Amino acid sequence: MSMRHFLTLRDLSPAELRQILARSIELKAMLKAGERHTPFVGKTLAMIFDKSSTRTRVSFEVGMAQFGGHSLFLSPRDTQLGRGEPIEDTARVLSRMVDLVMIRTFAHEKLETFAAHSRVPVINGLTDLHHPCQLLADLMTYMEQRGDPAGRVVAYLGDGANNMAHSWIEAASLMGFTLRISTPEGYRPDAGILAAVGDAAQIVADPQEAVRGADLIVTDVWTSMGQEEEAAERRLILAPYQVNGALMARAGPEAVFMHCLPAHRGEEVTAEVIDGPQSVVWDEAENRLHAQKALMEFLLGAQAAERM
Repeated sequence: MSMRHFLTLRDLSPAELRQILARSIELKAMLKAGERHTPFVGKTLAMIFDKSSTRTRVSFEVGMAQFGGHSLFLSPRDTQLGRGEPIEDTARVLSRMVDLVMIRTFAHEKLETFAAHSRVPVINGLTDLHHPCQLLADLMTYMEQRGDPAGRVVAYLGDGANNMAHSWIEAASLMGFTLRISTPEGYRPDAGILAAVGDAAQIVADPQEAVRGADLIVTDVWTSMGQEEEAAERRLILAPYQVNGALMARAGPEAVFMHCLPAHRGEEVTAEVIDGPQSVVWDEAENRLHAQKALMEFLLGAQAAERM
């Protein structure tokens, strides 16, 4: 069996994804019950951050601590990567010293290059193309709140070309729900990612139609890191895709709202929605911790099985 990495959701089979989600819920219950579970004593996670983060850093650090392990925060200022060392060389050296590597960066190709030269599992903490760890938390949250998402309808509104939209597309195929993406021309998802899932995901131009009867409404910021110069233009073009009370009223009666955070109230979502009774964003944010613990446990378990 080859080295298991987690670079996109499609690195997992549908059964493996459901296994990790079930384990996430189990680990959360164990923690809430005060049960100590420390399978990572003596294990170390290296965390490479080219992009700053609150939730990614805290959830991985706390997760390793709760598992009895240790984590290392590495920014470009802290490593030779920031001074021009080839990614391949850093991967070869670092993976001889740690048990897991998590990378939060810009270009997805950088992550793939690192993984190709790593001797330990590599986790995508975010790239411009995918954000699979967030989807683990989102799917876990929906399962807690409403049960299995199979057969349900999810509506994603806003920038369809970003990492969250791409990971939701892959989730639709793996979990068996329908994804409606409402986004303007010029902001549509990567054509290859969309084509790979067939009719599991579809473009619905009208946001009112996209949310009609939906079980889950999702959005993300309109301007991601590195796109600041486009902010004014993006606000103008994406304004019709704002998630507000009137839009939520067209969704299903038990619909919930998700946002990966940070959120800009008054732009992609109104305060009445994100702070309202249908919002599950705070559970969603907490669940990054539990979902990533289950993921790390899965990856190190797969590595141990490979060595037997």
